[in-house]
Amino acid sequence: AAGVIHTDFERGYIRAEVYSVNDLDQHKTEAAIRAAGKLRTEGKDYVMQDSDVVHFLFNV
Repeated sequence: AAGVIHTDFERGYIRAEVYSVNDLDQHKTEAAIRAAGKLRTEGKDYVMQDSDVVHFLFNV
C-alpha cells in the first residue's frame, strides 16, 4: 500500500505500525493500544485489511 500512496514511501519503506480502528474505539489512544499489545509491526508484504489504521515508517 505504501507505493500506492507515494513512491517515496515505497522506496524508503522501513515498516508499518498497524492497529484496528476497533482497537482505537476500545482503548481510545494509541498509547493504550500499544500498552495492550494490540499494535502490530508489519513488513512490506502485509495486505491491508478493512479498518486498519497504519503509520508508515520510512526514510528517504
